[in-house]
Amino acid sequence: MAEQASVRVYWQTAKQGLRLVLANGEKEERIGGIRATKRGFDAFAVTFGYNPERAQRDIETLEEAKEFVASFTPWDLFISDRGISIEEDVQPLTSA
Repeated sequence: MAEQASVRVYWQTAKQGLRLVLANGEKEERIGGIRATKRGFDAFAVTFGYNPERAQRDIETLEEAKEFVASFTPWDLFISDRGISIEEDVQPLTSA
């Protein structure tokens, strides 16, 4: 029987903000993001299909934007493990 890969959810720096990443072994999937703008932060959580409620513009603080994205638990679209939580440390952008 194959060993189950560890699943991680973490924030990673991006060119204009942060991205929320689901890492499942070698596979990584962007499941949300935050972009800094002149008026605050724009945030989104990935969905399959059209769901405009999962995006919001002009959020005042980065912490509020992170909470907005996390509130949708976008990792649920990819895995069924309900015990997942977002790691506290923001990871640096890696070159692909």
